[in-house]
Amino acid sequence: MTQELIDLKTSILEGRYEDALAIVDELEGMSERAILRNIESFLVRLMVDLIKNQIEQRLTNSWAASISDSIRQIKKLNLNDNKTSYYINVDEWQPFLEEAIEAAINPASVEVANGRFKPNQLSQMLDKLQLATIAQQLINLTYEHSAKDLPAIVNSNIADLPGGEDWLSSADS
Repeated sequence: MTQELIDLKTSILEGRYEDALAIVDELEGMSERAILRNIESFLVRLMVDLIKNQIEQRLTNSWAASISDSIRQIKKLNLNDNKTSYYINVDEWQPFLEEAIEAAINPASVEVANGRFKPNQLSQMLDKLQLATIAQQLINLTYEHSAKDLPAIVNSNIADLPGGEDWLSSADS
């Protein structure tokens, strides 16, 4: 990116404004790709926790905190700087969810049931449609609620996951 900034400055100083605008477009694209990569990494983290939950049929406080934080981070990253539009619109998540599920299988295989399942075994055990549906429901909350209200709303939704009632009741004690 440093070279692009040097080229941008040179183009402006030399009055080559079309070149400068092309560089600005390139920089914008680089920035958007970086944001999407960050969103995707939090989406994979979310999927790892949802996979553990689905297979083990329980919810730990650590997983719940990670799910909640992943959703919160996705909300922050997904909102454009103009605060009125999104990098990924609510109806555009499906390919991202499918890719994240596949990317999450290897790391989840290390964590699920103390690493008892190989990635291909774990993949066959998963209800991927259910994982995508749950993730989409949680992501939809980012479009409906403020950043301030989101953690409590997400926690309320997490309580509906397998083991969520036990997690919620143990959190209240």
